[in-house]
Amino acid sequence: MKIALLGYGKMGKIIEKIALSRKHEIVLTIDHNNLHELTAENLQKADAVIEFTRPDSVLDNINHCFNAGVPIVVGTTGWYEKLNDVKQLCEEGNNSLLYATNFSVGVNIFFHINKVLARVMNNYPYYDVQVEEIHHMQKLDAPSGTAITIAEGIIDNLDAKQDWVNVLTTDDKDDDQSVTQQELLIESLRIDSVPGTHTVIYDSEVDSIEFKHTAHNRNGFALGAVLAAEWIHDKKGFYSVDAMFDFKS
Repeated sequence: MKIALLGYGKMGKIIEKIALSRKHEIVLTIDHNNLHELTAENLQKADAVIEFTRPDSVLDNINHCFNAGVPIVVGTTGWYEKLNDVKQLCEEGNNSLLYATNFSVGVNIFFHINKVLARVMNNYPYYDVQVEEIHHMQKLDAPSGTAITIAEGIIDNLDAKQDWVNVLTTDDKDDDQSVTQQELLIESLRIDSVPGTHTVIYDSEVDSIEFKHTAHNRNGFALGAVLAAEWIHDKKGFYSVDAMFDFKS
C-alpha cells in the first residue's frame, strides 16, 4: 500500500519506520518545510494518508484529502468541536476518514475494559472515581484526547457522573478547580519525557482500585495508525477507531 504522511516529526518518522517494516511504501511526507508539495496531485499518489500534525493545521489537511479523494487517518486531537461538521463534509463528498484519540491497540483494549468496569462500579456508589493523565511537557492539549475518551466511557456507564472537568498541573503551575459530586475530575500532569500514562482511580473509605495504561514509547500509537490506514484504504465513510475493533463483551 502507498501511504502519505502529513506531519513528519517524531511520530511521523516512527510511523514511516513501521509502515516500511510492514512492506508499505511512503510516497509523500509533508512538514512545515515543504507545505507547497501538499497538492491534490501528490496526495493522489497514495492509497491512504496518515495525519499527525497540530490542532491548527488538521482541518486544512482533512480538506486537502477530501478534495483529492484520498482516505485519511487522523491522529491529531484538539479539533473535535468540529467533528460533526467534518463528518457531514466527509459523507456529502463520499470520502473516507478514520479518527481516534489514540490508535494504540493496548489503549483501545483499555477503553473497552474501562466501560465494562464502569458498568460494574455503577452497583457500588460508595466508590468515587477520577481520571489521571500524564504526558510530556510538549503536549499541546489538556486533557489528552485519550483521557477524554476514558472519561466519556465512564460517564456513559456510571450514573453518578454527568460531565467531566479538567485540572492541569505542571512543574510550576497548579490549576485549582472545584469539582462537584456529579463531575468527573480529569487531572492532567505535564512531566518531561512521558509518552503517556492514564489511570482510572475508584476510591472509597476502605480501599482504592486503580486501572492503568502506561505507554513505554510512541511505537504503539504509530503501529495502530498504520493498522488504521490498512483498514480504511478501501472503505468509504466517517469512522472512529471503534470500527476497527470487534470487542464481544
